[in-house]
Amino acid sequence: MKLFVGLGNPGENHSKNRHNIGFMVVDTIVNRYGGTPWKKKFQGLASEVILKQEKLIFLKPSTFMNLSGQSVSDACRFFKLSSTEICVFHDELDLPFLKIRTKIGGGHAGHNGLRSIQQHLGSDYFRVRLGIGHPGDRAKVASYVLNNFPKSSEADLSSWLEAVAEGFPQLKEANQEKFLNIVNGQSNTAKKTSDGKVPRTKLAPSNEPLNISKETKKSALERLLEKFR
Repeated sequence: MKLFVGLGNPGENHSKNRHNIGFMVVDTIVNRYGGTPWKKKFQGLASEVILKQEKLIFLKPSTFMNLSGQSVSDACRFFKLSSTEICVFHDELDLPFLKIRTKIGGGHAGHNGLRSIQQHLGSDYFRVRLGIGHPGDRAKVASYVLNNFPKSSEADLSSWLEAVAEGFPQLKEANQEKFLNIVNGQSNTAKKTSDGKVPRTKLAPSNEPLNISKETKKSALERLLEKFR
């Protein structure tokens, strides 16, 4: 993967919206690994990070969510990248708050940012699904995603974003299981109870291996999780 895209809406009034968690993630990663200042490029804001002598491009489209594909396709044409070299961080209503999963391909499930990207580039890109929870009523979804995270969750959100950044080098190397283990382990550590114990939670496995192969064996973690489903 060469291009890492965070989805969201531009403008300070949207900066803390649930819909902007993709922007929040790439901001945290770029800050941690010393990325270049964000510059206006590709109908968005772009930054470069050098990690293990490899140049990585980070992009936050400024086209608003519904037209994200325009910005992403501009960047892909410039760098001559295929869709398989793209990783998109996006909000996911179907996952509880601060749960995280990875996926390749599939439908857009009504997410307008993903819909736009697929219109321009197809669906064969890598995704990191960032759980924001669901309001419980389909009629309330638009208002829910365009509202801020509650102040009571800001500390947990900040710790979780740092955990995603901590695990990012593993994601870059396509080590999905290690990436998810780091994110879940780091964020759980930040949520220790007053007696010092860490809440026991399930690790969220990736939906698919990055290297799509029918011969790929299930990991020990996936086999263990299946016993409890």
